[in-house]
Amino acid sequence: MLNLKIKREIKIGVLFIVSIAIFIWGVNFLKSKDIFSSQKVCYAYYPKVDGLVASNPVYISGIKVGYIKDVSFISNESSSVKVAIVISSDIKVPVNSIAKIYSADLMGSKAIQILMGDSKEKIKGGEILKSDIEADLKEEISRQVVPLKLKAEELMSSFDSVLIAVKLIFNTSTQKNLSQSFENIKITLENIKNTTYNVDTLVSTQRNRLASIINNFESISHNIRNNNEKISNIISNFSSISDTLAKANIAQTIQSANKALGEMSAIMQKINKGEGSLGMLVNDDSLYKKLESSAKNLDLLLEDFRLHPDRYVKISVFGGKKKQ
Repeated sequence: MLNLKIKREIKIGVLFIVSIAIFIWGVNFLKSKDIFSSQKVCYAYYPKVDGLVASNPVYISGIKVGYIKDVSFISNESSSVKVAIVISSDIKVPVNSIAKIYSADLMGSKAIQILMGDSKEKIKGGEILKSDIEADLKEEISRQVVPLKLKAEELMSSFDSVLIAVKLIFNTSTQKNLSQSFENIKITLENIKNTTYNVDTLVSTQRNRLASIINNFESISHNIRNNNEKISNIISNFSSISDTLAKANIAQTIQSANKALGEMSAIMQKINKGEGSLGMLVNDDSLYKKLESSAKNLDLLLEDFRLHPDRYVKISVFGGKKKQ
């Protein structure tokens, strides 16, 4: 009975110890602590750590590699918050890596992401990493919305100015002028429409004639192309004629003509003055009157000769004696 009682107490003690171990492991597990693996601690300093608390996870490329051991306020300096970061010993982290605080989910839970550096030296524990903070959703929205807000305010101000200007410009007189302008534009468009219709009708009705004209132009151009050599000869001949005219003493010829015209003018002046026989003939009408009288007498003589030819000519039919 005694041995059986001792065995029972041993079982109860072992069960109690195991329970305590499981409880401790569970508490550390909930705190993201792994008591069965070796770890190393490094540090980072931040001006603020909104929402970051101990036991928050640490990630590298989306994989959890550690947790936040402690967050403590150290001084009033710019980087016044010290964060202790626990990383598994089997993770090789370069000493120039960056510990960046970011929002792990939409609820605003914070975590640290290790941005791996390129140094060949790895952290062993106790190193101070560079720090960075990702803007949260609120800050990002504020950063995006504030410029839009300023632009909207400027736009509203400009819009108010435009409305005032429009109100001043579009008075009754301006509205009337605009109405008249639109009416004129409508009339112009109607005229353009009618003109276009007339042009289309003209082209449709005169299509054959236009085709004939185009064919004639083509024929003319064809003839010109075929007679290009003749045209060149004609141009050469004109050039020769112009050279001949250029070589001729045209000036002397014109001078001689001017001299002849001068002499003719002097003669005409003498005739007008009654000098010479031709001048007397032109200016004295007595000769004209005498000629007119002679013409009348000649008409009378011819009329008398026609009426009484026997007075002037004696004709004998039978060979009688001729009278003188």
